[in-house]
Amino acid sequence: MTDLGSPEELAAVLDGTGYLADDGVATAAFLALRMRRPLFCEGEPGTGKTSLALALSEGLGLPLIRLQCHEGIDAAQALYEWDFPRQLLHLRALEAADGALDADVAEQSLYTERFLLARPLLRALKTAPCVLLVDEIDRADDEFEALLLQLLDEYAVTIPEFGEVRAEVPPLVLLTSNRTREVHDALKRRCLYHWLEHPGLAREIAILRRRLPGIGDRLASQVAGAVRRLRELELLKPPGVAESLDWAEALLALGRDELDAETAARTLGAVLKYSEDLDRVRAKLDTLLS
Repeated sequence: MTDLGSPEELAAVLDGTGYLADDGVATAAFLALRMRRPLFCEGEPGTGKTSLALALSEGLGLPLIRLQCHEGIDAAQALYEWDFPRQLLHLRALEAADGALDADVAEQSLYTERFLLARPLLRALKTAPCVLLVDEIDRADDEFEALLLQLLDEYAVTIPEFGEVRAEVPPLVLLTSNRTREVHDALKRRCLYHWLEHPGLAREIAILRRRLPGIGDRLASQVAGAVRRLRELELLKPPGVAESLDWAEALLALGRDELDAETAARTLGAVLKYSEDLDRVRAKLDTLLS
């Protein structure tokens, strides 16, 4: 892993992956690295929270382990489970080999690493150093947050049948939230915190030009400006940077070097994902492109 001495050096590393980090993001990520603390990134969808973890993984040369949270996620999906079918086959093989099998010996042989299925959280502890992305933690239940506490406190978990698994080097942990619900203070206290805003106009133009080298200045400026105005409307799903890139890429695929009302109307599905938003924006295209 690269030894970085300042947020500016980290920003340069991220820049090399195509992620243009502002001072706030670069400083938060640098402190997470230096202090070995998890980084809790919150913000609207599309502001670059997940992309930050991907860029850190690529820029620092660390493997990325991602846990996508959802309602009802539990330890078996996030941490570990035992490979029951293989354990059963193992028992049958032992019985076939020795009819007088000792029960204690047989039980001990079942709960070994051979039969332990490591899910993302446990895999991160065993793989570290790595980047562990716990994505959209706000979609998980309260019980899952409690599961994370020991991991974030000690970078270790205890498996009753197996023992403790502790990371030799703490992983770089990023937790993201779209704030569909409030995450408990006990979890937030264990993390550094950063709120990600949508990029300003100049930075979004720079992102478009970096990620889509074939785009011209005029088209990049038009797309960034139009998306910025879309975010000011009361839409069900305001577009993020990913949608800006999709829209610009769609326009390039059509051979356009500027954004006009007709082309915008035909390609709005690249940037808006709800029919109500499409109807509302189509009625305001002239204002959008002014």
